[in-house]
Amino acid sequence: MIDVLTNALATKDIVLSDTQKQQFQKYYELLIEWNNKMNLTAITEENEVAIKHFYDSITLLMFVDVPCGAKVIDVGTGAGFPGIPLKIVRPDIKLTLLDSLNKRLIFLNEVCNSLGIDAEIIHKRAEEGGRDKKLRDKFDIATSRAVANMNTLSEYCVPYVKVGGKFVAMKGKNGVAEFEKGIGAVKILGGEKENVAEFSLPSGDERTIIVINKKSPTPKEFPRQSGKIKNKPLGII
Repeated sequence: MIDVLTNALATKDIVLSDTQKQQFQKYYELLIEWNNKMNLTAITEENEVAIKHFYDSITLLMFVDVPCGAKVIDVGTGAGFPGIPLKIVRPDIKLTLLDSLNKRLIFLNEVCNSLGIDAEIIHKRAEEGGRDKKLRDKFDIATSRAVANMNTLSEYCVPYVKVGGKFVAMKGKNGVAEFEKGIGAVKILGGEKENVAEFSLPSGDERTIIVINKKSPTPKEFPRQSGKIKNKPLGII
């Protein structure tokens, strides 16, 4: 697994240290161990985890200039993707992992402790965190992977981002179409398109990364309650 990950990243000029290789190996072992107790991932084969979870998470660094010491929040982090792989490769970032399911946070605590990485782990629903004064407008980058469609995801994530920061949505092969449907929501929330890039993983799986610049403060009425976000997606007439 580590050779597959190392070789794939090397093609993008990302070189893992021995410590980072050990961290990814331990992360994989914990993921499989805990997946037997709870539903963390349907992808469990070593090389598939290496590419479809670890490498995929790290692709954010290939499309976004992440400043040294940047404050990054992974919204709806689940099993820790993309946040933990990003933190392994870029230990300088200040990482926050947010999820609504407490048992996943117990897993993430164990991962961070076992890997020796520092992250703030928060038990909140995304829309609750976006209204929390301690979290709203506080991050250089908010990111999320495979959580919701772009209209909904923007309302969950953009409120966390400070003006001048970025919201990075990590999407599959239909990401461009999602972005086109979600651009209205992005604008209402204070965002503006920086880049929408389509690419393929070494496995051939298609991906899209959507980078939004936060140009102005998100209006105070957003994010709305969860039911309204889902039932009346922002920006759709």
